Amino acid sequence: MKTLVLGGAGYIGSVVTRLLLQEGHQVVVLDDCSTGHEDAVADGAELVREDIGRTGDVLARGGFDAVLHFAAKSLVGESVQQPALYWHTNVMGTRAVLDAVTEHRIPRLVFSSTAAVYGDPDEVPIPETAPTRPTNTYGATKLAVDMMIGNECTATGLAAVSLRYFNVAGAAWGAGERHSTESHLIPIALDAAAGRRERLSIFGDDWPTPDGTPIRDYVHVADLARAHVLALTAAAPGEHLICNLGNGSGYSVRQVIACIEQVTGRTVPVEVARRRSGDPARLVASGDRARERLGWTPERDLRGMVADAWAFAQDRAASAPATAPATAPATAPATAPTTAR
Repeated sequence: MKTLVLGGAGYIGSVVTRLLLQEGHQVVVLDDCSTGHEDAVADGAELVREDIGRTGDVLARGGFDAVLHFAAKSLVGESVQQPALYWHTNVMGTRAVLDAVTEHRIPRLVFSSTAAVYGDPDEVPIPETAPTRPTNTYGATKLAVDMMIGNECTATGLAAVSLRYFNVAGAAWGAGERHSTESHLIPIALDAAAGRRERLSIFGDDWPTPDGTPIRDYVHVADLARAHVLALTAAAPGEHLICNLGNGSGYSVRQVIACIEQVTGRTVPVEVARRRSGDPARLVASGDRARERLGWTPERDLRGMVADAWAFAQDRAASAPATAPATAPATAPATAPTTAR
């Protein structure tokens, strides 16, 4: 297929682009590189450095079979502090994308959604039928876009898939996490192990879990990328298919730290801080629908995620100028999963 990847200079978009090219698809990337990196765009993909509001200009060239939409603001804390920015970028930006998709009669859309739409769940593992009660602006904007896409499918016959990520980690095919503001557990803990950060803060060790720390569901970014390729042909015209993407089994913060120490051979310095408001004790995905509708099951375990992320981080550090370790405490994962662009 000829595909337009919105946000293809970011973490997940750059990995998916590499897999699309490996699978023989033609790829055009549209990204303003405000949070992504131009050098992360895969060789063989054309980069159009523009805002997603210009999606229609690219689609007007003709011949496109699908749009994959990763472009969004995705920092939970920032979304609470600057809600207007998130509603404008994530919702109004996607409205412009959907208008362009309709105008140019693009038959398929794959959207990067999030487990943050569920908020504090009533049941674990979390099915796609669970109540959606986001606890932050980021999750609320993603839920609004999911609803908007569903309406578009009904009205225009668009075939769309929303993939609700849990916690994404690892690196693949030379691409990995490179956030200017990092909020995810594994890269922060790896930086602490490497001495690039002073310590890792664990937000509460008195949760109702076996070791007292929160449990989250992690999925390797390469497995996630494969789900996007499968999603290109999963939905029927007029259908909005929603699938959770996770490993189906959770790991506690302490388990992740232990894995990192085993992989790196280094100690992760930690401190225990108070719980944060809105953090649930356990977030784990039900993968039944992704298995049934996409034919997708994750293949890589936590150790593989950590090892690949560590190798990528070390390669990046080796090629970067030396810097002093960060003095501010790092953070444990927020309730939202990784959805970096």
